[in-house]
Amino acid sequence: MKILVTYFSQTGNTKQIAEAIHETLSTREETDISSVRSIEFEKLDDYDLLFVGAPCHDSDLAPPVKGFLEKLPNSPRFKLVGFFTHSTYMPERDERAKQLYDQWAGRCHLSFENTCSAKNINFLGYFHCEGKAIAPIENFIHQEIITDEDEWNEYLPELRKHPDANDIENAKKYALGILDKL
Repeated sequence: MKILVTYFSQTGNTKQIAEAIHETLSTREETDISSVRSIEFEKLDDYDLLFVGAPCHDSDLAPPVKGFLEKLPNSPRFKLVGFFTHSTYMPERDERAKQLYDQWAGRCHLSFENTCSAKNINFLGYFHCEGKAIAPIENFIHQEIITDEDEWNEYLPELRKHPDANDIENAKKYALGILDKL
């Protein structure tokens, strides 16, 4: 099997996850890694599996990844797995976390699903985790999303830790789980 891990990253969060996935998959299969901006679309037919990663922007995948997905061919031979990083709570935490996740990151997985459905691409699922935000995004989150000071003071130090070793390990396990299903 030949695998491509491709991603867009502005702050390094998504790149960390991409590198972890690449490192893990390359122990079992022929695996390449590349930025979405460096992809030669005519060479995608060489791959059996694509892992495509993005940071979350405005509750959706970052524009370079959305553009990449739009350029994918219809009915390709490869299968696709998505991954993304976001600066909101993990939805499993509690109802408030789920609400914020749905509002501020919830369109990410839908972009993968909708693109794959429209282009007849076999979509195998997605991985996501938190990623630290740059200062302007932190300010936006504080002013617009998590405005309560007590909640903010709990949220910010935790956010700044991600992606952490646990996130990296979960990404690796997720990637291996995909291989095991195939």
